[in-house]
Amino acid sequence: MNRLLEMYRLKATTRTGWARRGVPEPESVADHSWGAALLCLLFADEAGVDRARAMEMALTHDLAEALTGDIVVNARSTPPEMDPSEKARLEREAMERLVPAPDHRLRRLWEAYEAHDDPEARFVRDMDLLDMCLQALIYRRRGAAAPERLEEFFASADERIETSTGRRLFEAARAAFGRGEC
Repeated sequence: MNRLLEMYRLKATTRTGWARRGVPEPESVADHSWGAALLCLLFADEAGVDRARAMEMALTHDLAEALTGDIVVNARSTPPEMDPSEKARLEREAMERLVPAPDHRLRRLWEAYEAHDDPEARFVRDMDLLDMCLQALIYRRRGAAAPERLEEFFASADERIETSTGRRLFEAARAAFGRGEC
């Protein structure tokens, strides 16, 4: 039961990027994971990936953050906020604590997402980024932050989108953001 309750911390773990931009009442990591899973449900067929596996991966991709918090690695900051390998180490240790059995389905899904070397993992990463962009649209609509403070989330996603489905959805979201359609 203790591990399950630790996992539930995601519901109260605030997404760091929004908090740093002064967004009042930013979403939780669990909110974000649900959004990514919904996008997987809606667009996995178009992307030609296994819908169930993608949804499961989306729901587990940030599970380690229940223990580590939402660590942002911003390579553009000087000096970098945290070395990416240190973040990876902390998250791996957190997953080992939350899901001790290395052959457990949750651990395998999380590891596959982190490895980013199969079609579902690449698709889920794109849906993860798209969810971030859609959330920026929502915050703009609420007037929670100035558009220029939210634009960086689109710039960050633009560099990393890999799939054609992800690119199509990202371009539509970015166009709506640019036009102020929220």
